[in-house]
Amino acid sequence: MYKIMLALHLVFAIFAIGPLIHATTTASRGLRTGDAGAVATSSKSTRIYSYASFLAVIFGFGLMSSKYPWDDETVASFSEPWIWISLILWFVAIVIALIVVVPALDSAVEKLKAGESASALIGKVAGSGGVIALLFLATVFLMVYKPGA
Repeated sequence: MYKIMLALHLVFAIFAIGPLIHATTTASRGLRTGDAGAVATSSKSTRIYSYASFLAVIFGFGLMSSKYPWDDETVASFSEPWIWISLILWFVAIVIALIVVVPALDSAVEKLKAGESASALIGKVAGSGGVIALLFLATVFLMVYKPGA
């Protein structure tokens, strides 16, 4: 069960969280060029991948409760700080994506379709995307290094 949970956790981390980071960090490009279609695609991608990242967390819980095949010990528990800190970082990143980035991009699409400039939102979207990337970078560090474990 350990190998299945590990594989599924990694697959969803790569194929859901990776594209989420890409969508949020490159969304400002569409804003700079005034491309409403690109901005709408970034908004939709951010929303979809944010929700898909829940699967990485679910399979992470499954992995955490599995036992290592070589020593029959449980992989991790909630009492370990790196687990709950990782979960908090993931949650903050998803909140920023869904509460800050997606509404800003949706607002930009409306402005661009109306022929208005959306350049005032570039900093908000770019900064939020950068913060999201840093939060997930810290999460990867915690999962690899496992401080306190």
